[in-house]
Amino acid sequence: MNIQTSWPSLRVADWAPTRETLHMWTQIVGKIRMAHAPLVNHWWQVTLYVSPRGLTTSSIPYRTGAFEIEFDFLAHRLEIRSSDGGTRGVTLRPMPVAEFYARLMAALDELGIEATIRPHPNEVDPAIPFAEDEVHASYDGEAAALFWRQLLQADRVMGEFRSHFVGKVSPVHFFWGAMDLACTRFSGRPSPTHPGGVPTCGDWVMVEGYSRELSSCGFWPGGGEEGAFYSYAYPAPEGFAEEPVGPEGAFWSPEFQQFLLPYEVARAAPEPDRAVAEFLHTTYVAAARRADWDRSALEDDPFRWHPAGRGSTA
Repeated sequence: MNIQTSWPSLRVADWAPTRETLHMWTQIVGKIRMAHAPLVNHWWQVTLYVSPRGLTTSSIPYRTGAFEIEFDFLAHRLEIRSSDGGTRGVTLRPMPVAEFYARLMAALDELGIEATIRPHPNEVDPAIPFAEDEVHASYDGEAAALFWRQLLQADRVMGEFRSHFVGKVSPVHFFWGAMDLACTRFSGRPSPTHPGGVPTCGDWVMVEGYSRELSSCGFWPGGGEEGAFYSYAYPAPEGFAEEPVGPEGAFWSPEFQQFLLPYEVARAAPEPDRAVAEFLHTTYVAAARRADWDRSALEDDPFRWHPAGRGSTA
């Protein structure tokens, strides 16, 4: 593990138990947000967001107020803050999912917040109910902080990439189902009904998620040596897999049916930001060109009001 650089090294194999436990913890928190937030396009209301200290739900509406839950990977605390001034916390340390679940629900109860959720995970097999999960019980604080720092870099570069698109585009957000950071662009056209088939996840979830033609990119911490950036299209246009993309080291994965850029390749590049940006842009262009998107209507220069260059003139 190495925290000395902006793009830290974190081998997938070195933190697998912590990653699997955090996956379950984030699912619990995400489901609490889902229980109170109204549906927004393709489940955007259920996600978490990268924060200056970890991952947050952002403001969750509750009755006439709101609350927020944040994983603080610097202080190693789960912080709960309510608009009525109440706060509670859970120390992040090695503990079973069942204990984390009980502590979090007790803290919410102390704040007067009801949080009825479907108490077992999605998109994993086996799906052990949270209250019974004594299997996942690891927490390596250094690894959690390195993971957050990976997300911090990915979020920043993906956010800049997002700014070039003026059509319908998702936030850069963390999906706790698959445990990945994602940003999705849409052509504006409907797509074929998704067949579903994701473990412990209703087909109707995928039908909603993929109801419009899209090009999606993101960062997944569980693939390759140190995680991987990915890019795919739904539906995948003919010839998409044969399109040339960059940078060197990016490739089409027949197994995952998407383009991948290993995190360690980006991290070791002379300019990691440029390497990731090239991957995001070239894979999107491959999808948009092959599917004949109306690119002139959907894309623009995010610096169009700053002819002298970057920065605000306000």
